[in-house]
Amino acid sequence: MSSLKAVILAGGVGTRLWPLSRTYQPKQFLKIEGYSLFQETFLRALRLCAPGDIMIVTNEVHQYLVRNQIEELGHLLIESQVLKEPVGKNTLPAITWAMYEIRKRFGESEVVIFPSDHKLGDLATDEIQKVVGIASDYLVLFGIPPTHPNTGYGYIAQGAPLATGYRVLEFKEKPDLSTAEQYLASGYLWNSGMFIFSTNLFFQELKKYQPEFLKAFEHDLPDFNALPSLSIDYGLLEKSTNVAVVPLQAPWTDLGTFQAWYEYRDHDASGNTGEAEYLDATGNFVSAPGRKVALIGVNNLVVVDTGDALLVADTVQSGRVNELVRRLKDKGDPVVDYPLQVQRPWGSYIELERSVFFRIKRLTVKPGEQLSLQKHLHRSEHWIIVSGMADVQLDGKKYQFKRGESTYVPEGTKHRLGNFGKIPLEVIEVQIGEYLEEDDIIRFNDRYSRS
Repeated sequence: MSSLKAVILAGGVGTRLWPLSRTYQPKQFLKIEGYSLFQETFLRALRLCAPGDIMIVTNEVHQYLVRNQIEELGHLLIESQVLKEPVGKNTLPAITWAMYEIRKRFGESEVVIFPSDHKLGDLATDEIQKVVGIASDYLVLFGIPPTHPNTGYGYIAQGAPLATGYRVLEFKEKPDLSTAEQYLASGYLWNSGMFIFSTNLFFQELKKYQPEFLKAFEHDLPDFNALPSLSIDYGLLEKSTNVAVVPLQAPWTDLGTFQAWYEYRDHDASGNTGEAEYLDATGNFVSAPGRKVALIGVNNLVVVDTGDALLVADTVQSGRVNELVRRLKDKGDPVVDYPLQVQRPWGSYIELERSVFFRIKRLTVKPGEQLSLQKHLHRSEHWIIVSGMADVQLDGKKYQFKRGESTYVPEGTKHRLGNFGKIPLEVIEVQIGEYLEEDDIIRFNDRYSRS
């Protein structure tokens, strides 16, 4: 058996944390406290295996977030370490694809699987390391001893004890409050969504319980649109008789709602958390970086300001934010998809201001990177260089512009912006036109192979 490998599942969106979490900047990539949850998960995996032994499964639209955030940690991934799902189909397809790639590259291996959006205490890696070895006989999942009755988690009933952990007696779906209280009293564990599988046993069990699903992955990457959407729990673990659960004593939370974030963070004497002035206010959660916030005479509120969106909700009701997101999505509102800072393979941009016929952005282009050769049918652009040196192509001619200089890109002109210098390039871009959305772009050449 080869050394331990790791899979990080990083394809979720986290709609219950809108407006912090968006389609193109989901919760696992948010830097609410220092590192993002994804970066913390990558560092956790590094304590168990080498950088080249980590596989990341993400959505196509998040691949550059993955690469940018790992580069910030001082690591580089080879192309085959990032598996880009064309469409999300839950955890069983994601894990199956990663297990295939690991077996193909390394041979039979034991693999630890982490969700990328959980908070987990540092001692967990020591506990996980002790479990390595039993995965040849069992599909191992980690359970969390509950600290309170929680209706947002699935539960696991422990059966007969093993040398390490217990046989799984039963899986339970997310309960109502009274049922959660019964589970707590009966010693059930929370289902953490973390696993250790051996490739050998995993594919044996998959062949037994999901033969058609296994067949779809045997050769080239299958058509994800044709695959059923299956969780690893429902599709495999609840069917197999070789499943073990190991209690994990380290502190854990999935931070899936603002109520979970409130419970996780430190509070003042009145139970408030977040930068704000509180006057006769208790039990409030505030997140509004760069904004002066004052709360007077209100209790148990969630207040989140991201600059382009404001959420005010009762803390207990804040789990319903996903209902609001569905409503906004049905209206075609881009605020559910795009944050103020949007990551791109060449860097990022922040929208500074917007009206009907103009849009102002700040572009940051990383050293050695460049945008695609492109044109727009419905807008012109004016670039003002505020830092670094811009390398610009306009209708086949090449120019350089330094700080304080500017250039104009007429509507319909082939153009390209690059940074061949040693420091980040900062550009203020003023777009003017009748249509200013991101899909008004025709690419002629792109080093990142975007369509």
